[in-house]
Amino acid sequence: MKDDKPKVQFIEISDDFAGQRIDNFLRARLKNVPKSMIYRILRKGEVRVNKKRIKPEYKLQDGDLVRVPPVVVPEREEQAPVSTKLDKVAKLESCIIYEDDHMLILNKPSGTAVHGGSGLKFGAIEALRALRPDARFLELVHRIDRDTSGILLVAKKRSALRQLQEQFRQKTVQKYYYALVMGEWKASCKKVTAPLLKNEVNSIVRVNPNGKPSDTRFKIIERLEQATLIQASPVTGRTHQIRVHCQYAGHPIAWDDRYGDPRFDAYTKKVGLNRLFLHAANIQFTHPQTDEKMDISAPMEPMLVKAIEQLRRKSA
Repeated sequence: MKDDKPKVQFIEISDDFAGQRIDNFLRARLKNVPKSMIYRILRKGEVRVNKKRIKPEYKLQDGDLVRVPPVVVPEREEQAPVSTKLDKVAKLESCIIYEDDHMLILNKPSGTAVHGGSGLKFGAIEALRALRPDARFLELVHRIDRDTSGILLVAKKRSALRQLQEQFRQKTVQKYYYALVMGEWKASCKKVTAPLLKNEVNSIVRVNPNGKPSDTRFKIIERLEQATLIQASPVTGRTHQIRVHCQYAGHPIAWDDRYGDPRFDAYTKKVGLNRLFLHAANIQFTHPQTDEKMDISAPMEPMLVKAIEQLRRKSA
């Protein structure tokens, strides 16, 4: 008779997982186990590294031997809400625009958070893990806002994550966004340098002399009727940076619910727009394994293309 009872596992940590926190490692490994149970087995010392008790924030090292106790998931917990999200998960598969053994690149839809949190149980990274249940490692390299569409890098190896994030820290990654802004963007405005300060209570970001240094480069792509299609390239990577810098320049982005202009939203609604017009269109970086120069573009969704076409006709 087959014994299906869970057994103690001993896992030797490879370089791919070196540097990862033990709590995050267990959450990825024990996919259906509630977070509360993971912290409970850590607190009680049932999880051991090299035969020693460890804290949740312990960072794994190459060669560590992790003892994972047998965990029985309550039946109610097994019926987690992932199944209710299957349609959304399936759609995300078609949004993958590049993939190899080290990373994948997603053309993230607007309205999809990059990860669960703030009341959201399911984001892009959780959906990708549901799509790839056998994947040993899937982690976000960077983030973009929930309502921003476009390029999102996901590492498939710990070594790739470290290498790519180092490129972001060194500012050697080039990112280009398309934004539809209100009014006629001045040709002389090629860069906005304005410090940004985030209000931790309401998450609103404002230009403030006490804020963090922030730079965004801008280029006019096309002048349209009462609007301008611009390319924005952030030099620094602050929260809501492009959105706030556009507002500061006097040209808020269409359908920005925090920093926008309701009059411009009403105007662009007439051309079929009903979402933030900010799209991460292109990224240039060095491949984490081969050192190849990568240049990846993500097409805009039909709603954005149609809005531009209709505004173009109005301008004619």
